[in-house]
Amino acid sequence: MVLSIRVPMSSDRILRLENIVKRFGTFTALHGINLDIYEGEFLTIVGPSGSGKSTLIRLLVGMDEVSEGRIWLRDKRIDQTPANKRPTCMVFQSLALFPHMSVGQNIEFPMKIQGQSETKRRTRALALLELLRLPDSFYFKRINQCSGGEKQRVALARALAFDPEILFFDEPLSALDYRLRKTLEKELKDLHTRTGKTFVYITHSLEEAMVMSDRIAIMNAGRFEQIAVAEEIYVRPVSRFVAEFMGEVNLFDVESMASGELHGSGVEIHINGHVEELGVSLPQGERGVLMVRPEFVRFLPAGEIADFMVRGILRAEYALGSRMQYEVETVDGARLTLENLREDRYRGPIGDSVMLGWDVEHTHMISEA
Repeated sequence: MVLSIRVPMSSDRILRLENIVKRFGTFTALHGINLDIYEGEFLTIVGPSGSGKSTLIRLLVGMDEVSEGRIWLRDKRIDQTPANKRPTCMVFQSLALFPHMSVGQNIEFPMKIQGQSETKRRTRALALLELLRLPDSFYFKRINQCSGGEKQRVALARALAFDPEILFFDEPLSALDYRLRKTLEKELKDLHTRTGKTFVYITHSLEEAMVMSDRIAIMNAGRFEQIAVAEEIYVRPVSRFVAEFMGEVNLFDVESMASGELHGSGVEIHINGHVEELGVSLPQGERGVLMVRPEFVRFLPAGEIADFMVRGILRAEYALGSRMQYEVETVDGARLTLENLREDRYRGPIGDSVMLGWDVEHTHMISEA
């Protein structure tokens, strides 16, 4: 998995959400959302269907009204400002291009509404085509003659024609095939760097978020579970939900014991029916989850030891390009997942008895008070 570690281009806050609540009748879609967005950053809001991410972005662009709370653009409150009066623009999943217009006319449309001259509009449209790496000849091309990727670029050019301070994206790549989607992910990241605009991106795809973002905000049931850079969320998730949402993971329930019941840290884990003591911290009397990612679990040859050792039966093997993934069933019926490089693949058959191991330095404790 690719981890993109970047920092916001500015420490200046451009958008602030204060205790945002959105209700639809008796249903509450957003529960007291607080969020700071920084000038020039690429923030991705990611979560499963129904988590509230699309509802949130509709509030940010002014398509819906907040039930409670305030939205600030720098030092100006905008939650009561109509969408057409906000210095923001949205790129929709459907793109919403005008099929009866040419590419140039589509790009020029927002400038035409603003009353700009024909000469100024065309100069700006051609400059945006160049920015989006489309030839000048596309100016006269019909929208229905464009490929899916070309339409995406035209929609981006039209959005930039507004010269917005913040550009919002609502799952614009979700309908594209995998190869084109990967190409456009890189182009969006490059476009963000070249324009210096603030991008706020909504997606259900963790992979998109990891590739493009400065920060990722994980949503669940109308709340943010964690907001951080990709590396932080992947390595140190704050909850079981985030750990599982960020890809394949092995989780073990743990609990702290009263002082004196164990010799060391007072934290125990049950694996294969045995109680093991951990050298990791957990407040006394609390329960938690011990996490280890599949890439840190390994097959142990005879004579090799690790901090944690589990015997089981190899049940499945999957090819993941340059990597191999394995499922092992332990004696108590639990399933563990591990991954290694293809050249290091396990050579035994399915059904083999295997010993797995991993070290405490590659684990992460999640408290569940």
